[in-house]
This record gives sequence, C-alpha cells and structure tokens, in this order.
Amino acid sequence: MANADMKDLKRRMEGAVEVLKTEFAGLRTGRASVSLLDPITVEAYGSEMPVNQVGSVATPESRLLTIQVWDKGLVKAVEKAIRDSGLGLNPQTDGQTVRIPIPALDEERRTDLTKVAGKYAEQAKVSIRNVRRDGMDSLKKMEKDGDISQDEQHRRSDEIQQLTDAEVAKVDELFEAKQADIMQV
Repeated sequence: MANADMKDLKRRMEGAVEVLKTEFAGLRTGRASVSLLDPITVEAYGSEMPVNQVGSVATPESRLLTIQVWDKGLVKAVEKAIRDSGLGLNPQTDGQTVRIPIPALDEERRTDLTKVAGKYAEQAKVSIRNVRRDGMDSLKKMEKDGDISQDEQHRRSDEIQQLTDAEVAKVDELFEAKQADIMQV
C-alpha cells in the first residue's frame, strides 16, 4: 500500500467528515437557514432530487423559509418531503410557494435534534471505520501475496489506525459543537 493509497484513505475519511458537516448544517438551531433544507430530497421526475433543484429557497425573515417551486406539479411532493423529513417543520402551500415557519425550539425539540445529530455523527464514524477496514484488508492481502513484509504491514496498519483516530476525533468535536449550538437557548 503506497503513499498514494494512504492519501486515498485520508481523502475518503475526510469525505465522511464533510458529509457530516453538510448534515449538521441542515439541523436547525432556531433561526431560518436555507441549508436547513439541504438534506431533504423530493420525489421528482422519477428520481430523488434535492429541494434546491426543484425551486428557489429563500429566507425572507429570520423565522421563515420559502420555496418558490418551479413546476406546479411538484408543490405537493415538496410539501410532503418537508413534512416527512423529521425536522419538525410544518409547511404551508400558497400557490407555487411553500412557506415554512420556523418554530422556536422547546426543550423536547432540542433533545430530539441532539439525538438526530448523534445519529449523523455515528454514521460518519461508521463510514470512517469502513474506509479503515478497506485499508487494513488491502494491507493483509499485500502481505499474504508477499508484496510487503509483516513488519511493514504492522507499521502501515498503525498509520491507518492513527488516521482513523484523528478523523473520529474530528467527528466527536463537530458533534460536541453542534450539540452546544442546539442546546443554547
């Protein structure tokens, strides 16, 4: 496993952290943000599409999001996707505009959002561990095939484990920051 492979493992692990950041941006903290709708996909034209690809998303007020849906036939699908997203939002339709009032967060809702954030963090950790497993498997195969020595395999295994630990620590850090953000009244 050459350095190029280590770079690939690092890139893939960092990709999992970036996905987590995107998911966290979608968790609301009491004020409207267009990124709140980023994780939501809409059933449109036979496939799943992000909300921002079926309409214009805007924040006209600090506690209101609007989506100007481009195709009138998708208004109901957008409304349903938002309702079913698990974000606790209640969209209201006005012609081709979907209005989404952002309610103030109560203690129960904050706790729920913290649990969702925890689930996202755990998914990121699983992704990182899967990348580690791929790396370890290819090292074992290289040693078995005689491409590297047992000592080299152990050294590289340690490198992969250190990389994994560093990326998991980043996930924990991001989760703690998001948790503090959500619980802040």
